[in-house]
Amino acid sequence: MGGDETLLMGAVAYDPKVVTIWGGFRRWFAGRDFDFDYVLYSNYERQVEDLLAGRIHAAWNSPLAWVRARRLGEAQGAGVSARTMRDTDQDLTTVVVVRADSDITEPDGLRGRLVGTGAIDSPQATLLPLHHLLGQGLTPGRDFELRRFDVGVGLHGDHIGGEREAAAALAAGELDAACMIDGNHLLFTREGTLASGATRVLTQTGPYDHCNMTVTDTGPQAALERFGELLLAMDYGDPEVRPLLDLEGLKQWKAGRTGGYAALEAAVDDVGFYDGKGAITAGPDYRP
Repeated sequence: MGGDETLLMGAVAYDPKVVTIWGGFRRWFAGRDFDFDYVLYSNYERQVEDLLAGRIHAAWNSPLAWVRARRLGEAQGAGVSARTMRDTDQDLTTVVVVRADSDITEPDGLRGRLVGTGAIDSPQATLLPLHHLLGQGLTPGRDFELRRFDVGVGLHGDHIGGEREAAAALAAGELDAACMIDGNHLLFTREGTLASGATRVLTQTGPYDHCNMTVTDTGPQAALERFGELLLAMDYGDPEVRPLLDLEGLKQWKAGRTGGYAALEAAVDDVGFYDGKGAITAGPDYRP
C-alpha cells in the first residue's frame, strides 16, 4: 500500500467502465491537490477483508459488503461507517413480477409455483425479495420452488445478468414469477427483454439503500474527511466530471446513512449468509 499521503480506495471490477470512472475521478482529485489512488478487486469479500486489515482506506461497497464490513468491524472492535453514497442508492425497492396474463393475483398464489431470482449474493434480486416473501408467510424451497440465476457470483448483484436472465425466463414462460430491482424492471422493458405491458408487479419490498463508501476509524481521518468533502462537492454541471457521474449512475453524491440496511441484515440472517461476526457461512454454493 502507498504511503499515508495517498488515500487508497478499493472498488470491485464488475465492468470495464470501473477503470474509466475511478481513473477519471483520480485525475479530478489530482486537480484539487488530493492524492488518491484505487485498487480493483474481483469480488467484494476480499475487498472488505482488506479494508478491515488496513490495506485500503475506503471501500466502494455493495450493500451486502457493507453488512459484512459492519459485522467484521464490530467483532474486531473497529468503528465502520458509511462516508458517502449516490443519490440513486437511496430508497430503492425490489419487485416480484409475474406475466400480465398470470392467474397469480396475490403473493399467496406463489405457493407451488417457480420463482426466479438473481445470483446467490444479489441483495436486490435474491436476499431482499426472499426476505420479503418470508414475511408474507412464504418459505423458499417449501412453499414455492426457487430457480437462481447465478451470474457474476462475488459481485453482489452489481452485474445484473442474473436479473436479466430471470426476466427473460419469465417472458419465455419458464418461470411463474421473477425478482428484480424496480429500476431494472423498467430497464428490461425499455430494452425489450420484457415486452411492454407483458408483466405486472405482484408485490414490492419496502424501501432500502444500496451502495456506500465504507471507511473505518483506523484509517487516515483527515484524508478520509477530505475525500468525502470532494465527493460531495462534485457538480453534475461540471463538464469534466459529468460523464463520470453518468457512468457511475448518479447526479449527486450524498452523505452516507445506514438506516436503510435493516431488511438486508435480517435477510442475511434468514439464510445464514454471514454469521454475526462477519464470517462467510453461505455454504458450498457461494464461491466468490
